[in-house]
Amino acid sequence: MIEMKTDASLRAMREAGRVVARALTAVREQAAPGVSPHELDRTARAVLAEAGAGSPFLGYRPDWAPVPFPAVVCVSVNDAIVHGIPDGRPLADGDLVSVDCGAILDGWAGDAAVSFTVGRARPEDTRLIDTAWEALEAGIAAARVGNRIGDIAHAIGRVCRAAGYGIPDGFGGHGIGRTMHEDPGVPNEGRPGRGVRLRHGMVLAIEPMLLAGGADDWRTDGDGWTMRTLDGSRAAHTEHTVAITDDGPRILTAL
Repeated sequence: MIEMKTDASLRAMREAGRVVARALTAVREQAAPGVSPHELDRTARAVLAEAGAGSPFLGYRPDWAPVPFPAVVCVSVNDAIVHGIPDGRPLADGDLVSVDCGAILDGWAGDAAVSFTVGRARPEDTRLIDTAWEALEAGIAAARVGNRIGDIAHAIGRVCRAAGYGIPDGFGGHGIGRTMHEDPGVPNEGRPGRGVRLRHGMVLAIEPMLLAGGADDWRTDGDGWTMRTLDGSRAAHTEHTVAITDDGPRILTAL
């Protein structure tokens, strides 16, 4: 069932979104060669604690996961697509890093992700990351009252495929509100004019995931969480929590 949020609820979700934005900004500023994902997680924890926010990631265990997630951010490096568990291995110059973060504040959730390069960027990684942001912007532009979920999916998929990138099968965005994952699902590829019609008060986490090799196949690490490209190519992941309003899409996780 899709929960329609009141305007007051959207304002509360915006505050949760601000916390997510601050955490991602702090993590991105800290990320550098020699810094470990563990350290990035500690920084995000400090931002959430200062805001009095909880983490929807920490302890989260969906049906397919062998263990609860042990951190407040996912840190996915190079060929890791999403769900990377922060570890103590230091980041290296040229690593492509995707960080996903959520927050719960006053009972409302926010969720967003960024991709960036640590140190010197390879041109092909810059293009991949830029395309991921372009795909996110296209999806957000389609998130308008009267459109359908398929319009968002089509907008994202068109950008990704035109650039020659793969889209991981079975993964995409989702509704969000009192909990991190709610109805409806938001695919990263689809046919326009299909699916649930968008209405004022719906809130969606829109999150393109791009695979540089062009294939859609992926595998899961032995930790049961980290998703990696099957061909070893690099991946990028971007995300914002977006409210559907009569005045147009409203990004709730902007800084």
